[in-house]
Amino acid sequence: MRAPGKRLRLGDLAEKLGISTATVSLALRDSPLVAKETRQRVKDYATEVGYIYNRSAASLRTSQSDMIGVAVHDILNPYFAEVFRGLEEVLAEQNKTILICNHRDILKRQNQFIDTLLQHRVDGLILCPSVGTDPDRINQIAEQGVAITLVCRDLPGVQTPCVRGDDYRGSYMMTQHLIEQGHRHIAMIGGRRQSSSGRDRNNGWRAALRDAGIDPDKQLDIPELMTQKDGQAAVPQILAANPRPTAVACFNDLVALGVLTAVRRAGVEPGPELAITGYDDIEGVQNRTPSLTTVANGAEVIGREAAYIMLKQINGEPVPSGIKLIRPELRIRESAPPVGTRLSPVVEV
Repeated sequence: MRAPGKRLRLGDLAEKLGISTATVSLALRDSPLVAKETRQRVKDYATEVGYIYNRSAASLRTSQSDMIGVAVHDILNPYFAEVFRGLEEVLAEQNKTILICNHRDILKRQNQFIDTLLQHRVDGLILCPSVGTDPDRINQIAEQGVAITLVCRDLPGVQTPCVRGDDYRGSYMMTQHLIEQGHRHIAMIGGRRQSSSGRDRNNGWRAALRDAGIDPDKQLDIPELMTQKDGQAAVPQILAANPRPTAVACFNDLVALGVLTAVRRAGVEPGPELAITGYDDIEGVQNRTPSLTTVANGAEVIGREAAYIMLKQINGEPVPSGIKLIRPELRIRESAPPVGTRLSPVVEV
């Protein structure tokens, strides 16, 4: 009988089952070095007696914790839920556990999360870096042998892999589409310009305007907005602008949905009276009225690719630093027609 409150040890399980402590440890980690029947017998007994595997002690023996830290700036954005889905599909197959931080672009929060995970010997970090992240800090961590992959945002000066959408190309394509619909007053709404995604989407918008002979500096350009609430708050400024935009290219779908809701409340019909576009193609935007014209930014693909790169690093395989761009795709729906035009619903298959 164990004394009350005393934790079960690997040795207790090994003694009861008549096998070595090492075999019990390997079986609980589902190692193929242990016969399938033995693995199942160990797991069944561990469940029966309520044994809790000491992963911290195991990580000291194996130099791996099977934990991956993931930090993003807005966990409430459905786009990142799709990135997580891609990450989890790949990492779960290798029995990796994901620990999530929502740093909200607060550098202190991100740094505290990273420090805590390093103290717990995580195998790797997947970061959508906060605005203000020091590239030297990231490089120092990587030089200590911690696998790091950046997602969705790159960070100049960082010598680690990065997977993100081609934000410049996607924004250029969207703005070009609006120009082809006859719009000449096209506002850019949102995006943190200190981040690569905010900067590149703004630059893509500017380049498309310039190539069409339109001066971007004479267009309404409102930075920093990121959420539906931000989009709603921007509508008075949009409607009061002179000349008033006939179209708005929003930094992401959340901002676009906020604009769409608020202009309707202001008595302006979204689509015919103000073309609205988003970015990311999050789940559900095709079902709004009007359905949202947007850019599919490859969220799940980004998540899967980042996970594959992470696993290669953990396994000691050579992985080149640099940015891997995922090609964006334009999703043309009802919310961005020519001026005064109402598009029929688009049936997507």
